[in-house]
Amino acid sequence: MWGEVVFNTGMTGYQEVLTDPSYAGQIVCMTYPLIGNYGINSLDNQSQKIQVQGFIVKEAARNPNHWQMEKNLSRVLAQAGVVGIKGIDTRALTRLIREHGVLRGAITTDVLQDLSALANRLQDWEPPQDVVAKVSTEEVYTLNPIGDAGIRSSAGTAGIAGTAGAAEPFHVVVMDFGIKDNILRAMREKGFRLTVVPYNTLAETILSLEPDGIFLSNGPGDPKVVQVAVETIKTLLSERPMFGICLGHQLLTLALGGDTYKLKFGHRGGNQPVQDLRSQKVTITSQNHGYAVDAESLADAPLRVTHRNLNDQTVEGVEHTELPVFSVQYHPEAGPGPSDSLYLFDQFAAQMQQRRAQHAS
Repeated sequence: MWGEVVFNTGMTGYQEVLTDPSYAGQIVCMTYPLIGNYGINSLDNQSQKIQVQGFIVKEAARNPNHWQMEKNLSRVLAQAGVVGIKGIDTRALTRLIREHGVLRGAITTDVLQDLSALANRLQDWEPPQDVVAKVSTEEVYTLNPIGDAGIRSSAGTAGIAGTAGAAEPFHVVVMDFGIKDNILRAMREKGFRLTVVPYNTLAETILSLEPDGIFLSNGPGDPKVVQVAVETIKTLLSERPMFGICLGHQLLTLALGGDTYKLKFGHRGGNQPVQDLRSQKVTITSQNHGYAVDAESLADAPLRVTHRNLNDQTVEGVEHTELPVFSVQYHPEAGPGPSDSLYLFDQFAAQMQQRRAQHAS
């Protein structure tokens, strides 16, 4: 099994890590020494399958126990055909990654394999470039607000969500670059009606759906590879309020003339401190990304930096100087992690409400 070896600092949430599409193509090392102690259940999955290439732990719990548990970690990995390895000094491996950066890695069961030949193959191996295409939805689908009777259906069949007499819910088109289920759930709990579209959907198609706003999701890999989405975002910028997270944040910045670069070892875990430069408020955030926005590249872009990471001062949020367009580098719904940043969905809703009011007058 081949992949980029990265580390995650979360003490819990291993199931969400395993099923997060942003980890596609990566071998994940968990820094917390005991993993799997509460098993696996069907409620915490962030996608329909295991997304990681491999999983590295110090100790895998032999006798997990939790009232929601359905399977243990080893069984789930085996059924998915994903290799896991235990007994590794994961903290030593993490220090190695922090010193040298993200590593190419392989997990093999062939103990007789020529290690020098394997090392040569690793040097020649390159991470796949089409990971977003692999994890994005292939078809358009709709999701009604939670609390309404509606559930996932094919595009065009969902009626207007919401209770009788209530204001029509905000309709948000979600550009899916590898979105987590919990992000969709968080927006539905805010009362949004969602239409989820593939990553390469054209701007004209998105506008034909008549959304109140456009959401740019998280996802894996290098944002510069997803140039088709960058061009679409450029066209949509002045058309609707727009909110991007993680990969969506990076794509939005590229569309507005900024630049991105690969971090030495990335941010992956539920304990990243971020400061809102406008209020000076600090929140603890959940993150999973290997690329970041280059702050110096924003000098000539119509963007202002709104958030900074307090560990390394990287850009964690931007907003347009004139348009109702903003983005953050982290996952505001925090699955797993803290929920300090759910207010960002309210900010998005306020922008959509303002647009409605302007068009109604």
